[in-house]
Order: sequence, then structure tokens, then C-alpha cells
Amino acid sequence: MNHARSRCIGSLSCLTLAVAAGLAHAQSAPPTDDADARYAALRQDVDAHIARLEELKRSLAEQEAALGALQHALDEQTLAKHRGGTARSGPAQAAVAQAEPQPPAKPVGKAPEQASRPPEIAPIFDQPGVLTPRHKIVLEPSVQFGYSSSDRVALVGYTIIPAILIGLIDVREVKTTTITTALTARYGLTNRFEFEARVPYVYSYGDTVSREVFTGTAVDRVFHATGSDLGDAEVTVRYQLNRGDLEKPFYVGWVRLKSRTGRDPFEVTTDCVQRCVGNATGTGLPLELPTGSGFYAVQPGLTWLYASDPAVLFGSLSYLHNFPRDNVYRHVLDGNVESLGKVSPGNIAEFNFGLGLALNEKASLSIGYDQSIVGKTKQNGETVPGSVRTVLGTLLVGVAYRFNDTSTLNMTLGAGLTRDTPDVLFTVRLPMTF
Repeated sequence: MNHARSRCIGSLSCLTLAVAAGLAHAQSAPPTDDADARYAALRQDVDAHIARLEELKRSLAEQEAALGALQHALDEQTLAKHRGGTARSGPAQAAVAQAEPQPPAKPVGKAPEQASRPPEIAPIFDQPGVLTPRHKIVLEPSVQFGYSSSDRVALVGYTIIPAILIGLIDVREVKTTTITTALTARYGLTNRFEFEARVPYVYSYGDTVSREVFTGTAVDRVFHATGSDLGDAEVTVRYQLNRGDLEKPFYVGWVRLKSRTGRDPFEVTTDCVQRCVGNATGTGLPLELPTGSGFYAVQPGLTWLYASDPAVLFGSLSYLHNFPRDNVYRHVLDGNVESLGKVSPGNIAEFNFGLGLALNEKASLSIGYDQSIVGKTKQNGETVPGSVRTVLGTLLVGVAYRFNDTSTLNMTLGAGLTRDTPDVLFTVRLPMTF
């Protein structure tokens, strides 16, 4: 750039010398009419060149001023880049913006408000990670379809030698379909504290292929049972324990309280003519399916989320404690009741983890694993015969699509990995923010 300016200045000097030489030659010529005419023409030409020369000088001065402003702006921009900030706005920065395209500005200083909230993911577990903003209400209708099937073989008799059985072989195949519709409401008391209430309605349909025990028949029968009623209502409070950022995880602590508003297993009628404990006659199966667990429960837990661009890692730990019940009675045929005494269901330890990935601005995908360990059930302080510790493992895949800033469609598909886990779980949620 300096070389070009030198060439420009040199050209102006040459032009000035040429004009001066021509003017001196004209003045030294003999005074004739033709000479006067040539002199006048040359004088006009010199005046025009002088005017052009002044215009070039003014243009050169303006270019030098613009060059100085541009150089000053570049120096400030380089200094601001090394400092990690941005230069102040002004004419110099305007000149830089006109000269070359600028990269998008990066946030510096205090993080924006959304950085203090966990990143949004496609929810696949019961406990969401992102809390409801302050003074906002989220209504979430949902529908869950579940299907499970299991086979049970019971040997009723005794053996003479390992290959010969004297007695009956009770083979049961149980297939159960459950549809649960629920309405969940969440309210953000603050940006880090929310309250949730959930009311489900359960419809169950079960088929059991078996034969009545001790009847001596080898013909299988199919026993149908259905049940539909309100499920166990729940309330949950959640609190975000830390602000978090892109360098450390977010932690959300929560406590869930479960009622027993649903129809519990002791209220439905069981198919027994005599005592079901002895299982003398009848199938021992309920004639109606329950819609609730029959016990109050409290479940504390901790959820964590960690953003690792472009993915989000998340998971939770929880422990559900079922409160025992005294003076429990079971209903059997003909309006009779059977005293069971004190029943203590097994507690549940649960953990899950997953990975969320944003596909674009509207769609996201999550995959995870959920495992629950169910303890043994006790009756009057003794373990119920046949009650064992049970492990439930489910593989979950979820997709979320955001229609707008207030509505999102969430779909989750779960596949059971253990024998006691439902074979298929399909859930659809539609949270709407008001």
C-alpha cells in the first residue's frame, strides 16, 4: 500500500514538472499572433491540469485519512481479540465492517440466563431434567401402552426318581395389556423450583391360559380379567441444586409422594372357594385387575445432566419406600374376606442413564437404560413364599419434536430386557406451556 502511494506521488510530481516546462517554453517563444493563440491554449491546458492536480491531492488526502482509520480499527480489533473481548463500536469499527465480513460475536463476561438451566433433551424417563420456568404452567397429557407375557411352570406332587413325577404339572401363560392415560401439571415457583401433580387412569386386560389346580384335568382353560379405574395419584417437588454451566453437570433433587387412590389388589375378588393360601380349589387368580399398588410410598431421587457438545449425558438415582399396611383383608368369592395381617411390600432401588442428541433446531433423539431392583414382600414379618428379589431392566429410545415455543411432542419406546419386565412400553406425551 505504501509502494502504491509512492508511485501516485511520483506521478503527480512528473506531471507538475511537465506543465512547468511547457509554460516556460511558451513564454520564451517570439510574440506573434500564432504564438499568442498557442500560448492561450497552452494556458488553458495548464489550468485544467492544475485543477486536476488539486483534485487528485484532495482525493489522496481522503484516502490517507481512511487508511489511517482502517489501520487503527485493525489494531484495536487485534488487541481486543487477545484480551478475549470486543472493541468498542465507532467509526473505525464501521470501516472494518465495510472492508471485510466479521465472524459472529461470541458471548463474554457473565453467561446468558439460559446457560444456568439444564439443556433440553427428549425425555425417556419419568423424571424430567428441565424445570418449569418461574410462574409458568405446563400441562402434559400422556398415553402409555404396555404389554407383557410370561410363562410359569409349577410342579405339584413328588418324584420317585428324577425322571418320574407323581402329581400335576401346572403350566400358566399370562398375557397382560395395560393402557394408562394421565394428566400431569407442573408449576414453576422459581426458575429452580417446581411442583408437579399427576393423576392417571388405568385400563388393564389380562388373559391367563391354565387349568384349575387339583382338578385332575389336562385341558387348558383361558381366564379373562379386566380392570379400569383411577390409578395412584402422585405429587412431586424438584429443586435445581446448582446453576451449572458447560463445564460441569446440573443436579436436580426431587421427592415424589405416591398415594393409593387406585383400586388395590386386596379390593378385587380372588377366585378361591376356600382359603387362597392353601389354594384348595379355584384358580387363585383375581376376577378383576387392580389399578393401583395398594400402598403409600415416598421416593427421593437425584437427577444429573451434563452437556458435552453435541450430546447431553443424563441419569438419575432413586429409592422408593413402600409403607406397610396393617389389618389387610383379601376379598374372595361369595363376599367372604380373608385376613392377611401386616403386609410389607419390597422397596425399589432404581437407577438409569442415557444420552441425548439434538438432530436440528426442532428434533432431538435420546437413548437410555432403566433398571429397578424390587425387594422381597413380607407378611407378618415373614417373607411371602415364592417372593424373591426381582430385577427389571428396560432399554428406552425417545424422540422429541418441538412444534413451537410452547408445544413439544415426545414419544418413547421401551423394550424389556429381563423376564419380569413388560415386553413393550410405548409412551406419547404432549407438554404444553402456558
